[in-house]
Amino acid sequence: MVMARIVVLLGAPGAGKGTQAVRLSRARGLAHVSTGDLLRENQKQGTELGLRAKGFMDSGKLVPDELVLDMLAQRVTAPDCRAGYVLDGFPRTEVQAQALEQRLKGDDEVQVINLEVSDESIVQRAAGRLSCRKCGSVFHAQNAPPKKAGTCDNCGGPLSQRDDDAAPVVRERLRVYREKTAPLVRFYSARGLLHSIDGERSPEAVFDHLASLVPERN
Repeated sequence: MVMARIVVLLGAPGAGKGTQAVRLSRARGLAHVSTGDLLRENQKQGTELGLRAKGFMDSGKLVPDELVLDMLAQRVTAPDCRAGYVLDGFPRTEVQAQALEQRLKGDDEVQVINLEVSDESIVQRAAGRLSCRKCGSVFHAQNAPPKKAGTCDNCGGPLSQRDDDAAPVVRERLRVYREKTAPLVRFYSARGLLHSIDGERSPEAVFDHLASLVPERN
């Protein structure tokens, strides 16, 4: 039996984890497992787990770790996860990492890759990010501008900056990240699983380095 390949992507919000997770999953035939997507999908389908999560979210509370882990455990039994998967957005705390570790099979191959990007770079990236109100496409005023200013290339909808991309909001998210999630770097480093790469470079250069750390299997 081929052991599953599990890649955990770490990095501050705005470091590019989502973009790189999608590219890596396609390049290596691994499922892309995003906890944000899991929550939305379970709520959309009205599953028992989704309804329980909705109760916490509607009251402004964080979804408990065990509930997220139950969703994750259910998701990774799907056929597309047989060869492995890329985890995007989980774990977020050391407690979650320990719980995940206990649920993994002993023969799973685990790699943890941290995208290192400075806070200032992330604030600048967010400041230039433009989202389409109609289809959700994302552009960047400097790095990936639309063909026509203020207009989505894909659907013609209006582009604007999201409220959560404003500098004060981004800095608060980064503060929480440094407090809660950054310790995972030490956690996985102590287990000899961590690789850190320079996420300040172009998305193409970051992906090339990422792909070299997760080579194709023969």
